[in-house]
Amino acid sequence: MGINWNGQLVEQLERHWQGHLRPRLHGLSDDEYFWEPAPGAWNVRPRGTSTAPVQAGSGEFTIDFAFPEPDPPPVTTIAWRLGHIIVGVFGARAAAHFGGPPADYQGFAYAGTAEEALRQLDESHNAWIAGVRGLDEAAMERAVGPAEGGFAERPMAELVLHINREAIHHGAEIALLRDLYRARAG
Repeated sequence: MGINWNGQLVEQLERHWQGHLRPRLHGLSDDEYFWEPAPGAWNVRPRGTSTAPVQAGSGEFTIDFAFPEPDPPPVTTIAWRLGHIIVGVFGARAAAHFGGPPADYQGFAYAGTAEEALRQLDESHNAWIAGVRGLDEAAMERAVGPAEGGFAERPMAELVLHINREAIHHGAEIALLRDLYRARAG
């Protein structure tokens, strides 16, 4: 009995995406999107208002960063985590491997509203998953190549698994932040 690994990898992400994460983001407000659950949290901010060592972005809003990352790293907001998923998890990989639009932290126009961030999230997710769906068995086994640094010599299937883990991990963090936001308000 053969296993359709591409189908399994797509189903793993899509089951989580459609059944858990995306429904949990319904009704996300701008206040929640920007809510800072701890002092010094990294966020997405209007250009020129951040005190973070690095403020990346090409539009009216930038995302907080530092290189190297502090130890321990700051708590991050829903806006920051969405920006990371949109650009660093799905967007940059869809661009590098499937011809998606360019996406990097410095050149990205970060969303100033929750609604716009969710639109960007859907677009980057859709570009990534469409590319993965188009991979055949040989493509899943082929080395990723230099676009992925630490994954260069590893099979594409390993990168897909990594992206699935990243989306599930950060999605769960966003869901928890929504729970904490709701609980603080009573």
